Amino acid sequence: MKTYRKEFPDPQFERKNWVNLNGEWDFGFKKAERGFRFSKDENLALEIYKAGKYTSKINVPFCIESSLSGIGYTGFVNLVWYRKSVNIVKNNRRVFLNIGAADYLTTVLINGKLAGRHSGGYTPIKIEITGLVNDGENEVFILCEDSVKNRLVPRGKQSEQKKSHGCDYTRTTGIWQTVYLEYTPRDYINSFKLYPDSANATLSLIVETEGKAKLSAEAFYNGKSVGKAEAKNASGACCLQLKVSEKHLWEIGKGRLYDLKLKFGKDEVKSYFGLRSVRLDGFKFLLNEKSVFQRLVLDQGFYKDGIYTAPDESDMIKDIELSMSVGFNGARLHQKVFEPRFIYNCDKMGYIVWGEFPCWGLDYSSPKSVPVFLEEWGEALKRDFNHPSIIGWCPFNETWDYHGRRQYDKLLSSVYDFTKAFDSTRPCIDTSGNFHVKTDIYDVHDYSFDPVFFKNNYDRLVNEGFLYEHVLSYHPGRQKYGGQPVFVSEYGGIKWESDKSVKSWGYGDDVKTPSEFAKRYCGLTDALVENKKMLGFCYTQLYDIEQEQNGLFTYERQKKFDDEIYRMITASNKAKAAIEE
Repeated sequence: MKTYRKEFPDPQFERKNWVNLNGEWDFGFKKAERGFRFSKDENLALEIYKAGKYTSKINVPFCIESSLSGIGYTGFVNLVWYRKSVNIVKNNRRVFLNIGAADYLTTVLINGKLAGRHSGGYTPIKIEITGLVNDGENEVFILCEDSVKNRLVPRGKQSEQKKSHGCDYTRTTGIWQTVYLEYTPRDYINSFKLYPDSANATLSLIVETEGKAKLSAEAFYNGKSVGKAEAKNASGACCLQLKVSEKHLWEIGKGRLYDLKLKFGKDEVKSYFGLRSVRLDGFKFLLNEKSVFQRLVLDQGFYKDGIYTAPDESDMIKDIELSMSVGFNGARLHQKVFEPRFIYNCDKMGYIVWGEFPCWGLDYSSPKSVPVFLEEWGEALKRDFNHPSIIGWCPFNETWDYHGRRQYDKLLSSVYDFTKAFDSTRPCIDTSGNFHVKTDIYDVHDYSFDPVFFKNNYDRLVNEGFLYEHVLSYHPGRQKYGGQPVFVSEYGGIKWESDKSVKSWGYGDDVKTPSEFAKRYCGLTDALVENKKMLGFCYTQLYDIEQEQNGLFTYERQKKFDDEIYRMITASNKAKAAIEE
């Protein structure tokens, strides 16, 4: 069985001493049953572990539903379990088991003993297993429990129906990101937050450590040392400030990343940073104090053969290159916490993105959803805080009423406040599209298809100085415009079938010819680019996904149109924006 995804999964926090556990694992699963409930402790995992029933092999890190897993079962599944024999050499070091992401409730046993449990389908799992392992062969057992129908399980775009439909797609159950071992000294670096100051060419660091030792940070640019800071006898949380001797700004299309080396006693961590600032100024979004129009596209992070998991890092890079090739400068990473390796390549390529969360499936009307959401959202913020390409946070998307019950507004306002407390350096949109409660940017989703009607609506923002509630909000009595910067964060979605073997889905009336497609696309986009008070746009979407065929490219990332159509699309995307003047 071929082993995929051999690269280290998170270049922002990399140690030399790690072992990739991707590849072949023993595997078993259980189809969904009525009345399924999540286990309350490790007893279910112990029961399955002792039974020792494995029906097949699976290729980790691909989910059971994907073809690359070697299984490709797409029915409902509640339980999946994995087993692998792993050789470990402790050598007086700490040993950690890491799982990039596994959906949803994960229980880990090491040599038949509980190592840890984790709730959440999109954030990393890190468990110290030092006391449970011996030198030599050790048995790792992982049980994942999942249910997209549970009202307290965020599912994102995973279909809650048996088959994909509309804008919901094939489910992901179990492990879907890299599994690996990590060795550290007894005293080690636990985490860190980076605060770049582009105006003063300075990097501030808050480093959390276990133990007590000398802490140092050194920055490099193109291999040359450009700054260093240190603290003697550091312990707990330590603050450092590092002045760089060469100023290279992180900008659109120009990543200009600095390498960063952190040392704490015998522990050493490789990382990187970008020197940039972001802030809002009236209706403008400023990057390094320059007005930048956000020319974004919706990217949902699905792959035909890997579902949630890219077959190779080159596939991630290709998505960014495709987007940039038609004039986009970034993306909404939509309804999914993307792999760190994807965001790393955004960092390298100077590609701006919004960090989002796959909130669909959660009961927004219930106060019970507050702790569930905050726990995993907090893990996502902590994991991705240091990425320069992330220029804003958007925890929710279209919080439609849940089974006829209105959203619990305090959920949205609490999550907004939590996000701003954790990160005051970036803007936060409480819920993209609707229903806004507390937000830095007033964004809307507008799938109107008449370019003239579309333009006239948003021209009122410029010509009349305000927006009527029915023009911008579309939800009278549920949200009200308060003068914030305006962002049309979903529009278009123009269907053009690339795969006629499936019943396709898209927004609005179909266009009849590629020329009609281009005319509608350019008319809608020009209306936003030419608006003096428009912060940016986000077109739906970059590529087709299963039955949703409104992408600019096919699901296989192939062209859908001839070069002239793409030339017209690119020209509209790249046109000088009125707000940048």
